[in-house]
Amino acid sequence: MNKWPSLKQLHYLVTLHETRHFSEAALRCFVSQSTLSKGIQNLEELIGCPLYEKKDKKSPLVFTLAGEQVVKRGRELLAKGQDLVEVGKLCQTDAMEGQLRLGCIPTIAPFLLVDLVQEVNIRYPKLHLLLREDTTANLLQSLRNGELDVLILALPMDIGNMESRIVGRDAFRMVISRNQADGIRVPIKYADLPDESVFLLENEHCLTEHAVSACKLTDKEKINPFTATSLHTLVQMVANGLGTTFIPQMAIEHGLLENQNLVVIDPPGQQAFREIGLIWRPSSSRSHTFNLLADLVSEML
Repeated sequence: MNKWPSLKQLHYLVTLHETRHFSEAALRCFVSQSTLSKGIQNLEELIGCPLYEKKDKKSPLVFTLAGEQVVKRGRELLAKGQDLVEVGKLCQTDAMEGQLRLGCIPTIAPFLLVDLVQEVNIRYPKLHLLLREDTTANLLQSLRNGELDVLILALPMDIGNMESRIVGRDAFRMVISRNQADGIRVPIKYADLPDESVFLLENEHCLTEHAVSACKLTDKEKINPFTATSLHTLVQMVANGLGTTFIPQMAIEHGLLENQNLVVIDPPGQQAFREIGLIWRPSSSRSHTFNLLADLVSEML
């Protein structure tokens, strides 16, 4: 008869990987340190190889290559186990009840989530949203690990085997100071712009890739090597006459450019936009919840 690792053992190992300390991992798992150590030892015996390097207690805890792989797969199994538990809850509650952990990227969150929470409170008062703002890569990893239930991201994006639904489009606009705009011909051509005059967000923000692609900016000489951490920083740089940038329409509609001496123009090309989508695990049993939420976001957009 085959012996299988338990989800509890995997939970111990994943928590140890996060904390890198046995006593702290035991506290998080609400067990004694000896129980946690024994569980991980049994897991090693089942798998047949060490999962972490056995050094003195003063040395940092280092996981073996096999240990890293088990942790990675363990997180995925724990997420699926969590989805399995959700099946039972569906038999007892409505689709729009309970807690929902929602992740959103920084170039969408400030301009959508406040309105979304208000609408959810009105239409689905028994649904409690727990919000997290982070980069696309971090949010996708948290979704795979079962730390989040659903994401709102800008697409296209490599989401692996995750489920997705497009809920709307968000146009890109070019923003330039009023003083500089007087010397620019409209419709604008990138060739008319000085080199290094287009400012973008740092690469961790997918908006940069989407804007450059959608707005057909192929001349890299026009891009300034400085990158900003937020849309607010970009706006301030442009407002001070340093160049131009791309801003999503939803940010403009929510007052990002208020009290700034700026001009908004269409970028070169036709219909420059990003798509907004909801993303969730295919193993999740809450697809009906996510689709109802998608209906609401689509209506708002």
